[in-house]
This record gives sequence, structure tokens and C-alpha cells, in this order.
Amino acid sequence: ITPTKRLGERKIIQPPQKEDNWIIRGKMKLKSKISMTMAFILMLIALFIVILISATVGSADLSTIDSFKIMMSEIPIIGDLIHMDIESKYITIVMNIRLPRILLATIVGTGLAAVGCVFQGIFKNPMADPYVLGVSSGAAFGATIGLIFSYLGLINHTIIINALAFGGALITMFVVYNIARIGSKVPTVTLLLAGIAMSFFLQSCISILMIFNRDQIEDIVYWTMGSVSTASWQEVFILAPIILVGVFVIYAFSRELNTMLLGEEHAKNLGVEIESVKKILLGISSFLIAAIVSVSGIIGFVGLIVPHAIRMLVGPNHKVLIPFSVVAGGIFLVICDSLARTIANPMEIPVGAVTAVFGAPYFLYLLYRKKRA
Repeated sequence: ITPTKRLGERKIIQPPQKEDNWIIRGKMKLKSKISMTMAFILMLIALFIVILISATVGSADLSTIDSFKIMMSEIPIIGDLIHMDIESKYITIVMNIRLPRILLATIVGTGLAAVGCVFQGIFKNPMADPYVLGVSSGAAFGATIGLIFSYLGLINHTIIINALAFGGALITMFVVYNIARIGSKVPTVTLLLAGIAMSFFLQSCISILMIFNRDQIEDIVYWTMGSVSTASWQEVFILAPIILVGVFVIYAFSRELNTMLLGEEHAKNLGVEIESVKKILLGISSFLIAAIVSVSGIIGFVGLIVPHAIRMLVGPNHKVLIPFSVVAGGIFLVICDSLARTIANPMEIPVGAVTAVFGAPYFLYLLYRKKRA
């Protein structure tokens, strides 16, 4: 039996059997999974290396090996095997000053990147970032009130300022959501417009407060530029589980985010409850951003450029995009924070300014490269 039929002078070749195509696709899919897994493992290793190098750089003369020993010595069982011949002052510098800051920068970067993936997926716009709904402005307004109260002597603890920033962010998101809501639906365009309007309104309120409280202008401006210079182990232990749980919940909705990229009507036909998914993801994302901004201020470009750049490398599948973006966000912010505290030593630059300086040109480069492709 031949796979051809003669028709005059032509030969009609039958297509390969379906089983053959299925086997080929299966092998390609398996190969792709293996390569993606290896790439993700390499990114995790890169994150650890970046953390180690960041713990080494600074005004104190400390080698990479010593930093590695200090960090490993705190791990149970492993620490007993390490011979420590390092001065106590270096141990204090790494464990109490540098490492909390590095870990907080990692946590903040991962959270911003995860929320950036969600917002770019929901709004189907690669220019969407975690602050597009005005949550950052709400946090800045709450922090401004806290800084003014602190100057007047009404409050005397940083935690209260963080709590006011956190509350301002959540209240802003609640107001924006209810303004945009039409019955049980929340149109994305209306949500964006409401967020932009609320952001402008709150920025105006902050400007008015700054005019009437000139002595606090420097503190307010520095806070809004973003920084993790006041990091502590307490903030790390509070923020880490929040971000970890939030990222896992966001990843659980990867399939829904993928279908939403095809359009809401198509997603509904596939059985996705669009409005319910929107409410859950917007609620979780807003809570994460409120928690992040309350401890670090407004650090821009991480949630915008990292997911967009990773999408160009691995594609739009959120099951791959979210994990890669989360790790890349941590790497990017740790590098930027290391530069912020060392590039102008003994002065310190707000990390939000560094992310903008490096993020904007790289983002333009990616757009130019994509245009030429």
C-alpha cells in the first residue's frame, strides 16, 4: 500500500498520520519544559549570587567568601560545619544591616513583578504597572499625613507611618473600585480612568500638604522616591509571608489570565468567571501593593519593565511568565539597591531613582529591538 494516489500526472501525498504529529508535538513540548526548568534554576542561582555579591559590597572591607560564611553560619546544621574566623563587627554588618535590606529588596521586587504581570494581563496592555490604579498615591497620601503627625509630635513610631500608608492604599483601591463598578461588573477602561483621576487628586492633596508643612518636604519627597534603607528583620518577617502567599495565589490563576488575553467573551465561552477572577486578582494585587509601598515607598519601573522584558523572552504564557518575572524582579531590585547605596558613597540615592535611570533606557531598547524584529 503506497501513501500516494495517481491523478493524471499529479501525485497527491497524504498527510502524516495524526499519531506522528502528536508524538512530535509531545517531544517538542517536553523539550521546552526541560529547557524552561533549567533556565529557571539558573535564574534562581543568579539571584543567590546577586544577593551574595550585594552583601559583600559596601564601605566595610569584606570578601565574598566571608559574606558566604556569615550567611551560611545562620543555617541550622550547616552552620555547625563552618569554621568562623571573622570579626564580630563584620558579622553584625552583614546580618543586621545588609542582609535585611537585601532580602527586603528581593521581596519587594518579586511582589512588584508579580502584580505587574497581573495588571498587564487583566488590562491586556504591556504599559500597565502596579501603580496604575492610584494605590501608590493613596499610600503616599497616608505616609504624608503620618510624617506630618510625626513632626508635630502626635506619633513617634515608624510602624504607625507604615500603617497609615497601608490604610491609605487600601482605601484608595476601595474607592476606585466602587467608582468604576457598574452593577456587578467592573469595566477595565472605567477602572483605569478612575484610578488615574484618583491618583491626580491625591497628588494634588499631597502638594497642598507639602506647601503648608515646608519643614517636612524633604522627608515626603524622599519617601515617595522609594527606598529600603530602613529595612529591618521585623519588616522582612512581616512582608515575606504576605508576598509569598499572594504570589502563589496569583500563580494559581495563570490559566484564567491566559484565557483573558484572548478577550473576555472568549474567556466566558471557556467557562472563566471573568468578573469573579477580576475581583480576586485586583483585591490580592492591591493588598500586595499596599503592603509593599507601606515599607518601601514608591519604587517605579520594576512592575512595568520586568514583566514586559520577560514576556519578550519566554512568551505570554503566565504559567511561565509569572515565576520568571518574580525571580527577575528580585534580581533587578537588589542590583539597583546595591548601586543606590554604593555609587555615591557615603551619600545614598533613593532606589526608585536608580530603577528609573536604568529601567527607562532599557525599556526603550526593548521596544526598538522588537520594532526591528
